[in-house]
Amino acid sequence: MIQKTDFKLLFCLFTVGIVWGTTYFGIRVAVETIPPWYITSIRQGIAAIIIMVILLYKKQLSWIGWANFKLQFIPAVLMIVLANGFTTIAEQTLPSGLTSIMSALSPVVIFIGSILFGLQKPSIKGFVGVALGFLGVVFIFKDGLGAILDPNYIIGVLFLSIAILAWSSGTIYSKKHIHKSNNIALNLFYQFSIAAIIQFVLAIIFSPNANLNDWSSRSILAMLYLAVFGSVLAFFCYLYALKRVTAVQVSILNYINTIIAVFLGWLFLDEVITSDFIIATGLIIAGVFIINYKKKEKLDQ
Repeated sequence: MIQKTDFKLLFCLFTVGIVWGTTYFGIRVAVETIPPWYITSIRQGIAAIIIMVILLYKKQLSWIGWANFKLQFIPAVLMIVLANGFTTIAEQTLPSGLTSIMSALSPVVIFIGSILFGLQKPSIKGFVGVALGFLGVVFIFKDGLGAILDPNYIIGVLFLSIAILAWSSGTIYSKKHIHKSNNIALNLFYQFSIAAIIQFVLAIIFSPNANLNDWSSRSILAMLYLAVFGSVLAFFCYLYALKRVTAVQVSILNYINTIIAVFLGWLFLDEVITSDFIIATGLIIAGVFIINYKKKEKLDQ
């Protein structure tokens, strides 16, 4: 039988690809004047409050029980505290090209992890799709590859490496356990609340003398954008999609994020789009297509 198109799923995948493609730019603007852990803690705190208001309006705010709390605590620490927090710290020092190349390793790690944990069978199609997308990202920023060995970027590379491993582990964990709870909004409320508390403690520890007067309106607006769109909207769409497709299919959107990030650099920062970018975009789109392509089932005669 021919399956109907899931437009809600397509919307969620499109939203994740577009919105998280803009967050690299948003984080870069936010860290101009605001300490990283304050950005992440306030971002997740605002996100938790927004979702709490929605849950109260729907009369769905409730205690989820210790078993489910543990299920939400682990991805909160891995995906929000570590992955989001360390990416924010890394963007203080790393050039955008190196950040994009390293972030593109996430689908590769998720692909390998999904096979190791039995979430996906090894396939040539999967390998080719992930590899093409990664090559596309490398092709865009090939001139920045040498920066990996730059001693000035060692700390940033270390933080971003931990962030990639944490995000990949959190995605795989969420995929394995996401079917155990259906209320995505309620789960996200607890995840954001947990992360906001932990990150606020880290903010006080690592930036005890933060001066609010130093925070520019430009950075504050970027932080608000990250809270509303980067956290509430994109995380909801990410978890919704994760319930319906494989972890690799969702993670491959990281490659689309790169295209969006480069486009924004061209639009707002006067960065040049070269022929290399056009070729790389073709490679990335081909990789995404291969990963998601399925043959149509023939109707019975």
